[in-house]
Amino acid sequence: MKTLYITDLDGTLLDSTPKTSEYTNHTINSLLEKGVCISYATARSLVTTKKVTKGLHFKYPLVVHNGTFIVDTNGIILHKNTFLQSDAHCILNTVLKHNLSPVVFSLIDGEQKFSYVENSVNKATQDFLDNRINDPRNRGVSSKDSLFDGELYYFTLIGDEEKLEVLYDMFKDAYQCYYQRDMYSGEFWLEITPKCATKANAVLQLKKMLGCDKIVAFGDGINDLEMFSIADECYAVENAVEILKEKSTAIIENNNCNGVAKWLLKHT
Repeated sequence: MKTLYITDLDGTLLDSTPKTSEYTNHTINSLLEKGVCISYATARSLVTTKKVTKGLHFKYPLVVHNGTFIVDTNGIILHKNTFLQSDAHCILNTVLKHNLSPVVFSLIDGEQKFSYVENSVNKATQDFLDNRINDPRNRGVSSKDSLFDGELYYFTLIGDEEKLEVLYDMFKDAYQCYYQRDMYSGEFWLEITPKCATKANAVLQLKKMLGCDKIVAFGDGINDLEMFSIADECYAVENAVEILKEKSTAIIENNNCNGVAKWLLKHT
């Protein structure tokens, strides 16, 4: 029986710095060399995951942007779950009417970009952008009209808790919405993706793509709940939210103690 081992990154595989430890790097690289099928499913893009997992040598396709894309290790999109453009434009128009400054992710001429109106974002969003100054996807624009360019697939809004909660309530039934406090900055984030763009859907697609028979998942957050629901076995790290622990097969050591790597070493 071929098993797909799929792990979340932030708060799960990554420690709180955030990065992967030398122990985790050595353990997982050794298992990958032996042919163990290990991948990850994250809200991050491939660009930012490469920075925090640079000691790992993944071989299998990866799930990024909370299931919007399955990509190979070079960033080639193998499968996408994107918005109908009419839906994306409706969301963006609503966000702008609420006087918020979103970061809009889109495919423009086949390339992944994130766009924002320069000199109009709040401090929390500017901090996000400052950490991505040299990111090849970075696309500051001068006009709100330019935010509509390309094939839109992901919205990130950071900061104003009251306004974000209003939008969350407005969109949560029609789309995938992740509204929570960021574990690193303490700021409130609202991320909006297509209804079909979930870790669960993408992991099932990846399972089929790789010809696997079984899914074993690892996670810590609310956005891992659906992935746990489709897994044959699911393990919450000790630092996970309580609702995820309740849904897990078992609880493993926390993310700062290499919980995922230790479990994999023992059970594969």
